[in-house]
Amino acid sequence: MLQVMDQENGVTERNAMGWWSLAKGYAATAPGAVYVLVTMSLVLTLWTRGFLTVTNLTNIALQVAVLVIVALGMTLIILTEGIDLSLGSVLGLAGVVMGLLITGGWWLPVAMAAALGVGAAFGLLNGVLISCVEMPPFVVTLGTFGMAQSLAMVLTEGDSITGLRSSIRWFNEGVLLGVSVPIWVTAALFGLTYLLLYHTIFGRYVFAIGGNRQALILAGVRVRAWQTGVYIYGGLLAAVAAFIMTARMNAAHPTIAIGLEFDAIAAVILGGTSFEKGKGGISGTVVGAMAVGVLRNGLNLIGLSTEWQVAAVGIVIILAIALDSLRALA
Repeated sequence: MLQVMDQENGVTERNAMGWWSLAKGYAATAPGAVYVLVTMSLVLTLWTRGFLTVTNLTNIALQVAVLVIVALGMTLIILTEGIDLSLGSVLGLAGVVMGLLITGGWWLPVAMAAALGVGAAFGLLNGVLISCVEMPPFVVTLGTFGMAQSLAMVLTEGDSITGLRSSIRWFNEGVLLGVSVPIWVTAALFGLTYLLLYHTIFGRYVFAIGGNRQALILAGVRVRAWQTGVYIYGGLLAAVAAFIMTARMNAAHPTIAIGLEFDAIAAVILGGTSFEKGKGGISGTVVGAMAVGVLRNGLNLIGLSTEWQVAAVGIVIILAIALDSLRALA
């Protein structure tokens, strides 16, 4: 009997050690966003009464949906050692085009297709200038940021487009199997991006372009076409995010998403994706987006002004990167 108990105790101890080793291994490799998210959630739960409620957590999930969609495209772009500063203004322009067509009596699917066309067109322009003309991504996308924002302002004369059909609100208020439509859309796009990145030749080339672009060129791969495709995909995701953003506001506004590209870049960096050598992935990006969403929500709950919120997000990014750097040196 004692022998059996000793054997059982030994198995229990080995299992405990195994779980402890797994936990230590994850702690050593987890992106800084995990620590930021857990820390902020604990602090906000203790500090505010309204954070850990079903209503507030649902609100965070709906707000993060748009950010995750845009950040998925930004992740692929950064994996190729690029950047896209235009995604926020492209989202706004796509929403404006869709809103104008809807109020003009066009069928909703046509308006949605036009919005997708806007996203694809700006992605194509960015991709061609960056990959074919070999202009710096920062300069190109800063220029297209201004182009998209200005065009949206001209089309609307700076005003919101209201009077949209009630059907557009389905993208924000709709529910399928007890889950909100924005969550379904985000999950579907995450699944699509996951398949593209990890189970297709497109994904292999995304990592390779950031990791060793010259080797691909020497192997005869059409690097410019694949890199352009990455920017087109990012533009398309921004256009899809415009559906949800427009539905949430029940209006289209030319500056509705200005600054969203900053949060998307923050989510990607917090999620562990590097600007060098094609290192990172979309799972960390989702955690990073959740961390940014929780931070924004918490700052609203404590009454911090919007102007200071941008600085707070920047501080969190620096702290997370510093944490990752210290762990890498350890």
